[in-house]
Amino acid sequence: MQKMPKLLVIVGPTSSGKSSLAVELAREFNGEIISADSRQVYKGLDIGSGKITKREMKGVPHHLLDEMSPHRTFTAHDFVTRSKRAIAQINGRDKLPIIVGGTGFYIDALVGRVALSSVPINAMLRKKLDKMSAEQLFFMLKKQDARRAKTIDKNNKRRLVRAIETVATLGRVPDIKGLRNHYFDVLWIGISRPKQELKKRIRARMRARMKVGMIKEAIKLHKQGLSYKRMESFGLEYRSLAMYLQKKLNRKELEEKIVRDSVHYAKRQITYWNRNHDIKWFKPSQIRELEKRVRTFVGTSK
Repeated sequence: MQKMPKLLVIVGPTSSGKSSLAVELAREFNGEIISADSRQVYKGLDIGSGKITKREMKGVPHHLLDEMSPHRTFTAHDFVTRSKRAIAQINGRDKLPIIVGGTGFYIDALVGRVALSSVPINAMLRKKLDKMSAEQLFFMLKKQDARRAKTIDKNNKRRLVRAIETVATLGRVPDIKGLRNHYFDVLWIGISRPKQELKKRIRARMRARMKVGMIKEAIKLHKQGLSYKRMESFGLEYRSLAMYLQKKLNRKELEEKIVRDSVHYAKRQITYWNRNHDIKWFKPSQIRELEKRVRTFVGTSK
């Protein structure tokens, strides 16, 4: 039987330090990084999405950044297709593919822990749902499938619509229980930080992004034709920025909303990943133990 290619996956809540850890591990273990982030894949969504800079990459090749115009839609299916292509290329260079990002569904779809729903698009239902607010859609999903509502981004209308569409056909969004990875030999690494420390990091990150021009980035995107409705669909920072530019929030309210939404998002991410018992969680202080585990994993392929 042919050996499955090795894949290192690094997960954790927003602001936990996944990107910098991935770079250091890539430098140590001859790896290349594939971003699993549903917003960093878009061109121009740089500061607000926390996209890694060239300087921060430290020469490590990164894939699936700036792949698509923000006017178009990037799906989980797109992620799986492009990631598998990138993994094959990285393996061809005899290097270690490292997946890092906060979009859990993308990663689970890639490794086969979730099945991408084959439910067809329901145009009539979507027309009705598109007229509803994210809050209304989330309330509807919560009534129809409380389990999925616990892990979904409640401000992401696109995902909410798709979830409701799936429930309308299947009765519920398919669970990961019983599914197994048949594609890769995966080592799951999670980065864990105390709640209060994580909140401080989220606030510090928000201030840093403001300082380097997050509002100006949103203004530029809108001038380039990105509607406020589309900007809001990206959630988190961009949703708040769209509201601010429409004068629905003042500067203080903008900053507090970004922090509050990011903290809630981190909680949902943790809830999602806690269902995966293959993840070995490490604190930043346990970097040596973490590196030892990766070294053992990589060494078994030699």
